[in-house]
Amino acid sequence: MGEAVFARPCAANHEGVTDPELVQRARNAGIATEYHDWHGRRAEVPAETLAAILAVLDPDGASQQGAALSEAAQKGAAEEKSAEEKAAEEKAAQEKAAEEDGTQGEGAQGEAEPVIPSQRQWGFTVQLYSVRSRESWGHGDLHDLADLARWSATELGAGFVLVNPLHAAEPVAPISPSPYLPMSRLFTSPLYLRVEDVLEYGALTAADKDTIGRLAAPLQAASQSASLIDRDAVWTAKRQALELISMVALTPARQEAYDRFRLDRGARLAQWSHWCALAERHGADWRNWPDELASPDRAAQLVASDPQLTQAAEFHAWLQWQADQQLAAAQQAATTAGMAHGIIHDLAVGVHPGGADAWALQGLLVQGFSVGAPPDGFNQRGQDWTQPPWNPRLLAAAHYRPMAELFSTALRHGGGLRVDHVMGLMRLWWLPAGQSPDRGAYVSYEHAASVGALAGSAGRAGAVAIGEDLGTVEPWIRDYLASRGILGTMMLWFAEGDDGAPLPPAQWRRACMATVGTHDVPPVSGFVTGDQVTVRARLGLLTASEERERAESAATVSRWQAALVAEGLLEPDQQPDTAQFTVALYGYLRKTPSLLVGVSLADAVGDVRTQNVPGTSTEYPNWQIPLCDDQGRAVLVEELPGSRLLQQVCAAVSGGRADLS
Repeated sequence: MGEAVFARPCAANHEGVTDPELVQRARNAGIATEYHDWHGRRAEVPAETLAAILAVLDPDGASQQGAALSEAAQKGAAEEKSAEEKAAEEKAAQEKAAEEDGTQGEGAQGEAEPVIPSQRQWGFTVQLYSVRSRESWGHGDLHDLADLARWSATELGAGFVLVNPLHAAEPVAPISPSPYLPMSRLFTSPLYLRVEDVLEYGALTAADKDTIGRLAAPLQAASQSASLIDRDAVWTAKRQALELISMVALTPARQEAYDRFRLDRGARLAQWSHWCALAERHGADWRNWPDELASPDRAAQLVASDPQLTQAAEFHAWLQWQADQQLAAAQQAATTAGMAHGIIHDLAVGVHPGGADAWALQGLLVQGFSVGAPPDGFNQRGQDWTQPPWNPRLLAAAHYRPMAELFSTALRHGGGLRVDHVMGLMRLWWLPAGQSPDRGAYVSYEHAASVGALAGSAGRAGAVAIGEDLGTVEPWIRDYLASRGILGTMMLWFAEGDDGAPLPPAQWRRACMATVGTHDVPPVSGFVTGDQVTVRARLGLLTASEERERAESAATVSRWQAALVAEGLLEPDQQPDTAQFTVALYGYLRKTPSLLVGVSLADAVGDVRTQNVPGTSTEYPNWQIPLCDDQGRAVLVEELPGSRLLQQVCAAVSGGRADLS
């Protein structure tokens, strides 16, 4: 993801409005008044954007609290001091503040640090919903994840599996397809449940099992098709099956386990289950509910007084218990099979503005704004992720505990956490409602507290922490993350030197996860053939001509082919097909010092279609594409061992011999 960066303050005319007081107030409140765009040019934030954000962060016009967060202070401090010096000073300051108010925030530094892999590990990166088996109901599930982890560890030597966010979606259709726009980041989507793995399934009558079998049959048949994933059909069937199972009486031991889970998840579980019950009655956007339901406390009273709502809330709490157990089983399967880290979870940047978290955390999430990114080379119109941002002042007042809770929850059953757009722990691109993505501004956060929350949570869990820091990022940010034990991310297609040539393997970062691509760019087969240009041109996402984009794409492929030849991964006179190119690219990753290497399962089976095209919603079937081979045929978990390309890719990345003939 291409990223603009903070610029040094300078005299600026913000769209014809020269207002030194406005600019100074913005800087004092931690709002960057300008930045460098993806062309390296200085861009100024519109005055109306500054005023809109100030109305939230500095409504009285007098606060100086945010001055330390301004981009000038951050930039200057970064240039004058090392990341280690900054970390030591911030630790002392935070500990002093904690002593003064008698608390020790979850994000305080000085706690256990994230795990740093002792040696190189590789693993598959997957969009779990797309990874199906003969037994899954048209949608990849946690049983499929356990099987994939077990097989890849024992047969291929994989050290982890990185999955897409498994966050909770709407409790009723229509189900949003994007894993990165959830209703809650604190809970798991029951779409990933394997119905037959719920322990109480075994106590059903034969008639009930037959009913569930009839619900499953058409979806299991769909798993063997290349047709788009139909989440609404999957959830409709799974819900009916799970409701049947939920009526089975729990044994005393199971009831005790359920009670422990409810006690452990506490008020958050209650809020989630209440929101789900109300969403079934009033729709999955709390902003459209009756006024008396806007308050979670008042809503809790109404749910408790309505037997139907109480029963619905109980069902959704029960679903989360089942999801928690199946997540634990998947991680257990991975580590028992010998994986160093097991399941690495992915944390989305934010949540749906009408969802459960936005409802429960109304005081911390700012309505009327969304986060996104300014225009960059790949997303030339910029991005609006439609997610409300954290309020930095209120987060600070809460000692960043809500953020620490988020990280800790994500690490309940995993050996690692990838934080999407990790720069958002330092600053987020705020967009006022109704404005295009190029009319936003960066708002700063207390990075010592936010990064400390991530590092501390990972340390306590004995887990690895990975920050998705792709794009143009100021060096101090990466240095600071590294000083806290948080690994970065490098993507091959964006790994270039100052001269635009592919970055030699020896110059890649060690403390990072290296990949060829991400879920936002096509698999290798789609990139090499130019499918990514075709798709973006058809969708009207290009700002340059299609011919120019094709020429630039072909030049990128040509540069990488030359780099592969220089590293001895392709022959000088070879005209590689897409499979050979794919294997060679993963061989290139092996030559880097990067501690983690992610192998896209889509690449490994020769898939062509892109999972997600940024800047689109319904124009493209984002997040609905099942795992397929280069011929467009569905690939099931059971068929992975027979994939010749997969075996070649894994041999290349692990150092084994790959037959490229």
